[in-house]
Amino acid sequence: MPADKKKTSSKTTSPAAPVFDVDALWRMDRVGAPSLSPDGAQVVVPVTRYDMEKNSGATSLWLLSTLGGEPRRLTQAGEKDGQPQWSPQGDQIAFIARRDQEGDKDESPQLYLIPPDGGEARRLTQMPFGVEAFKWFPDGRRLAFVSWVDPTVKGQSAQGKVRQAEKDRKDSAYRTEEAFFRFWDHSLPMGRVPHLHVVEVADGRVRDLFEGTPYELSRAEPDATTFDISPDGRRIAFSFDPGERKLLENCHALAEVEVRSGRIQVLLEDAEWDLLAPSYSHAGHHVAFLASHQARKHTMPYGLAVLDTHGHWAVLSEDWDHEVAAPLRWDEDDLGVLFCAEDRGRRHLWRFDVKTLAAFVLSEGGHMAQFALQAGTLVVLHDSVQFPPRVSVVEQEGEGDESVLRRIDRFNDESLASHRFGAHEEVWYEGAQGDLVQMWLIYPPEFDAKKPGKTRWPLMHVIHGGPHTAFGDSWHWRWNHQAMAAQGYVVACVNYHGSSSFGYRFLDSITHRWAELELQDIETATDLLLKQPWADPERVFATGGSYGGYMVAWMNGHVAPGRYQAYICHAGCFDWQAMMANDAYHWHAKELGTWYWQDPARVAAQSPHGSAQHFSTPTLVVHGQLDYRVPDAQGLAYYNTLKAQGIDARLVWFPDENHWVLKPRNSQLWYQEFFDWLKRYDTRGSATAAGKKRRVAAAETAVDAKKRPTTSKRGKA
Repeated sequence: MPADKKKTSSKTTSPAAPVFDVDALWRMDRVGAPSLSPDGAQVVVPVTRYDMEKNSGATSLWLLSTLGGEPRRLTQAGEKDGQPQWSPQGDQIAFIARRDQEGDKDESPQLYLIPPDGGEARRLTQMPFGVEAFKWFPDGRRLAFVSWVDPTVKGQSAQGKVRQAEKDRKDSAYRTEEAFFRFWDHSLPMGRVPHLHVVEVADGRVRDLFEGTPYELSRAEPDATTFDISPDGRRIAFSFDPGERKLLENCHALAEVEVRSGRIQVLLEDAEWDLLAPSYSHAGHHVAFLASHQARKHTMPYGLAVLDTHGHWAVLSEDWDHEVAAPLRWDEDDLGVLFCAEDRGRRHLWRFDVKTLAAFVLSEGGHMAQFALQAGTLVVLHDSVQFPPRVSVVEQEGEGDESVLRRIDRFNDESLASHRFGAHEEVWYEGAQGDLVQMWLIYPPEFDAKKPGKTRWPLMHVIHGGPHTAFGDSWHWRWNHQAMAAQGYVVACVNYHGSSSFGYRFLDSITHRWAELELQDIETATDLLLKQPWADPERVFATGGSYGGYMVAWMNGHVAPGRYQAYICHAGCFDWQAMMANDAYHWHAKELGTWYWQDPARVAAQSPHGSAQHFSTPTLVVHGQLDYRVPDAQGLAYYNTLKAQGIDARLVWFPDENHWVLKPRNSQLWYQEFFDWLKRYDTRGSATAAGKKRRVAAAETAVDAKKRPTTSKRGKA
């Protein structure tokens, strides 16, 4: 292997302990984003636990001490108590839940309050269409929250009548003239838009701040990062789509609403820039936000920008080749901004100094998922290939800049200690265009590279989606690398050209020529791995989801037969023309270089369906009916194409899942189908004679290899 590598493993577990599996995965606690008390002494987190028999999960709130001590469960009555936030005075914790109080059951999620020392939670809102996200005002007397409303009527009573009319309708048609009408796995509510509201803690009185105005929050994901409350509580900054025709790709602007009067002023609008995630400084003189120069190119990263009270603004991180992620949090001295950002397949917590324009790592990943800062106490939610999300306090080690993480939760320690895990390793090699490419390897628990003659191991590519994302040193609930490696595979995760966290040039390199460089990177990785004495060249597989599923389908038509014994395509893109049915169709021309009606040959040249005549490798196709990012017709068309050519294929279609498979029993079945398909073609592993026969039969139906493209380069259309 290349010299540039780093291997990591979990603590030693008894050799007699079982390997980590899917059942153990679903027994684990899933810890959510932390919120700190004002004095920094306690943390509240949501913890989700699943019941496989009931095929459902329940989320409750837990209190953790940053000073030491046992965790304490705060809520038990709710099913999904989420998004907890400590009040500025520390006397209450607000959260969103669906509950049944004295026979009054919530039809949609509402805001609740509970004292941190326990007791009964109090329902604060009764919004006809529920609550999406919220933030506390600094005085602790009010909260701002997001709720979808009918903008043509005024008052909660009128909204309630609209809600009742929706419930009473006898037809089921979805009617719209909007260009953006569905997102991810749901149709956007007909005739409703997301508005900002204010609720009084004392009496529950609600006021719609956008009522009677054309303003609304993002229809895609109107979460708590879309707005922020000024330190004096008089104003709320928010991002909005100024376009008359709302589109998922539109650039956002920043505005500010005066809470008392409801007067709205646009702070910053530039048709060339997408502006998101406003965050006031503690003094209230500056607003930090994310800015992406979309007029320059649609792949431009989001940088850290700051706006002052005179209307002047600048992107501070313009020369820093990383993408900044929301949320943004001003340091307590207002001299820096905290955020998470990726760097070479890892995600760190950074502090960006607004004076020197320098960034440095406050806490290194693994994968830093969330953070909270109060009274000088900094906590993070972090994970790794070796462990699921956990909560730790970030502490300085000595007088230097090095930091250490001090665990304050122990939710999954027993489960982790009772199972064996495989080591994982970071490898760099020369990929397409002579660039260095990162690959993560996750090994089976029994793997021993020093004994290659004893055991030969099968290889399995897990190809990430996006394409502008990256596999990192992180825990994955849906494609868990440890559960996959525990089945006896060396799992390879290539951060191919186009992946995030390796600089803008690397990310943008695949634009207008999808699959070309990516395939070169994956194939080079396969060549590299097959040179290892422990690798079995007759047991090589490739799997992927979303864009990774697209890559697997592409490989079926562009890699010589026999190179891979079988493929698994989950929610994969198959036909870019038919992908016009998805929710993000306006991005297609930007990524592919043209609309299909302008240059159909160029689009077809980047679609797996264009090389269907060369398919031959057995494939498991998985798709969910509620997938609006990659509509399920993509998977069905791929499966039917394989069947029409007599190629061995299997379809697993979920009528109640979206782009991901989330329900416990469905996920359990997904993993079972995944592993069973690999075993069917694992000719030297646990495969049966029937499995080998299927493989031979499938190969006999393959198109003559001489007619097949054998390189990853595609000619220009």
